[in-house]
Amino acid sequence: MPKLLVVEDDEELLRHIDAWLSSEKYLVETAQSGEDALQMLNSFNFDVIVLDWNLGGMSGLEVCQKFRKSGGTTPIIFLTGESDINHKELGLNSGADDYLTKPFDERELSARVKSLLRRASGLVSNDLTVKGVTLDIISRTATSGDQKARLSPRETSLLEYLMRHPNRFYSSKALLDSVWPLDSEVSEETVRTCMKTLRHKLSEIGLGELVKTVLRQGYCIETE
Repeated sequence: MPKLLVVEDDEELLRHIDAWLSSEKYLVETAQSGEDALQMLNSFNFDVIVLDWNLGGMSGLEVCQKFRKSGGTTPIIFLTGESDINHKELGLNSGADDYLTKPFDERELSARVKSLLRRASGLVSNDLTVKGVTLDIISRTATSGDQKARLSPRETSLLEYLMRHPNRFYSSKALLDSVWPLDSEVSEETVRTCMKTLRHKLSEIGLGELVKTVLRQGYCIETE
């Protein structure tokens, strides 16, 4: 599932956004300061950043500028109480992709997130098909021909991530950072164990070779 970072210093609003986006089937991580947000962005991968402009200390604008200057390309949605066009222009010129004025309807936030995900790489689809295997994210089912394999939630997320990013190698550490919640008490061995059980289920429907492993490079689904 897509992984979002929500940065908001209003604790009540942060909890509200977290609960809403989690109910929309996103993996949500949160930060309450610009400094914490930058540290997380430097260490982990996200698909969309929801960033409050008026953070205490380092502002959201500074976070956006520093992240873009460091080469970060993750789509950013600014949240702000300012609706002035000059304010909006400043945010977009700093590298943001969208702008949402408070107060806002949760459904509009969802629509903006989906739009950015779709623009980036089609991440909003609930069905993925790669190399003859179809993954239904909602039912957590992998299908090949007339054979189906039921997957656990984490196995589904792991396979989904590799299917959405084919022909790229990911180490156990990279998959841990991208697929598991940051506060999970798990290790790279957890990733390897999950991959083992996933491959076992895929092998039962003739897809044991779908996920390749290359020494010192990691895991990959190759389509080329």
